[in-house]
Amino acid sequence: MEISLILVAVAAIALALIQGMDIRRIKVADAKVAEIGGYIADGAMAYLKRQYKVLAVFVVVLAVVLAVTPGLGVTTSMAFVLGALFSVIAGFCGMKAATSANMRTTQAAGSGLEGAFRVAFSGGSVMGLMVVGLGALGVGIVYILNPDNLNILTGFSLGASSIALFCRVGGGIYTKAADVGADLVGKVEAGIPEDDPRNPAVIADNVGDNVGDVAGMGSDLFESYVGCIVSALLLAVVWGGQGALLYVMGLVAAGIASSIIGILVVKLVKAKDAQFTLNMGTYLSSILLVAVTFFLGGLLENGISAFGAVVSGIIAGLLIGKLTEIYTSDQYKPVKEIAAACDTGAATNILSGLSYGMLSTTWPILVLAAATLAAYFFCGDFGIALAAVGMLATVGMVISVDAYGPVADNAGGIAEMSGQPESVREITDHLDSVGNTTAAIGKGFSIGSAALTALALFASYAIAVDLESIDILNPRVMAGLLIGGMLSFLFSALAISAVSRAANKMIDEVRRQFKAFPGIMAGTEKPDYAKCVDISTQAAIHEMILPGLIAIISPLAVGFLLGKEALAGLLAGATITGVLVAIMMANAGGAWDNAKKYIEGGFGGGKGSDSHKAAVIGDTVGDPLKDTAGPSINILIKLMSMVALVFAPLFL
Repeated sequence: MEISLILVAVAAIALALIQGMDIRRIKVADAKVAEIGGYIADGAMAYLKRQYKVLAVFVVVLAVVLAVTPGLGVTTSMAFVLGALFSVIAGFCGMKAATSANMRTTQAAGSGLEGAFRVAFSGGSVMGLMVVGLGALGVGIVYILNPDNLNILTGFSLGASSIALFCRVGGGIYTKAADVGADLVGKVEAGIPEDDPRNPAVIADNVGDNVGDVAGMGSDLFESYVGCIVSALLLAVVWGGQGALLYVMGLVAAGIASSIIGILVVKLVKAKDAQFTLNMGTYLSSILLVAVTFFLGGLLENGISAFGAVVSGIIAGLLIGKLTEIYTSDQYKPVKEIAAACDTGAATNILSGLSYGMLSTTWPILVLAAATLAAYFFCGDFGIALAAVGMLATVGMVISVDAYGPVADNAGGIAEMSGQPESVREITDHLDSVGNTTAAIGKGFSIGSAALTALALFASYAIAVDLESIDILNPRVMAGLLIGGMLSFLFSALAISAVSRAANKMIDEVRRQFKAFPGIMAGTEKPDYAKCVDISTQAAIHEMILPGLIAIISPLAVGFLLGKEALAGLLAGATITGVLVAIMMANAGGAWDNAKKYIEGGFGGGKGSDSHKAAVIGDTVGDPLKDTAGPSINILIKLMSMVALVFAPLFL
């Protein structure tokens, strides 16, 4: 079965590379479109290269630590490096494809919706296919080389988790520093449209869409994907032996195959409605996975129980995606009420958004609780891991849909900056509006999958350190719970304050250029885009270090100083508060964003009205919540669980 898994993984990688080459073969005829697209691509690649140089130092240092740690050794260290390397490759390839597809989507929009949609989705699907392909390939390689010591797999997962945190935090800081600066000075103060080429921060803003929502989201779900597979394999040994191991690998392979079919169907059908087409691909992938999973049950004596656990995860993922859409799409009541609150100013807009963000935690948490109970009822701790794998098995399709969003967003920006006809802008605006919904759904899905993955990793940690339960009356456990609960808020504060500091620098620079070069607003002088790109890049690289170190050092410090029970408390506390805070921030931010776009579409006075200005402020507040702090907490709770699991031999 491991050979089959590797073959399917290689097929996904091959399809991703073919699609990437197909995109690059499309000639960009409009020189202005090619020029602006080139600025965005150059800025994105420059950021990645600088980030990867810093991460290379971190990977080398931690690899040495793992190599000399008793009970871990060189093999775990090598697996760690492989996990980090595969995460980097996935991010690089996904970013390259997205920054190639954006300008070609703009060009294709000149011929109609269908062609533009196909190019944008193809660009996003490269990231999705590379994530599942490299994730499954890495797990398969490590398993084949170490069939008698599956704990080596935790090293691979730790590598993926470490890169994910830095990419998510750094990408989130980059994109929101640029976005906030561009919005507050460009829209509110100067009164110019979004993506206006006169705004010096506009290129940095478009670069940020890629580093945050392509590379960042991809690394986030790459980590969840690998983490849930590794946890399921470790628990399979305890629960069902060789048959259970084969079942997990078969489930992962089936998920990749289902995602490939879903992606191909979306590309081949005529896309008269982009949202419907994307939903069709997502649901088709899930249905195919359910069908194959049923037949995989023959590998186990109680295959029906395993099937029930997997289906509980699949259903939970679909429900959380739909619930996220309800709270963040302008087709539903919450966003419309937030938009209406803008009539009385920014304060009521923010209050309405916060209340709906908090309210939006209710149903997703109940869904996760029900999925956890159902999965445990079917197969115990192994069932929870299977539910996580079930939710993430078709993540190739999920990421493809999610990464489509920033490609479409960039295409709209390029259309605006290059002065394309209104008909082109209308098509890119439609694609972008669909992308906003898919991005919000992707964030909700990543939070839900993070919760189940963290629970599965927690179960693996408990087995590794021989813990049957934790006693909350134990003062050390209570201390761990309190510290873990606090970490989500500390981490969020660091991320939001980092965006604030970087945005202040961006705002000052944009104001300086407008004042020093009046020809910019007149259209006779060209802004210094490179300076704004550099501000975001420096801020992201510098500010991502402290949150990353906290995530790695905290579980080690608690484990060494207070013991394995306290560390279990830390993981429990961080998971509970982390999931709640992440859902609240992601949904509130998404709702503020779409309330602004709802007003820009003509509600409440439209663009330039007082309601619109209030909505821009709400959107600006929500930006670092939904794109920096909220998504990063997903990785925080998973990375701490993985650190605890990897270093578990030291806490015995």
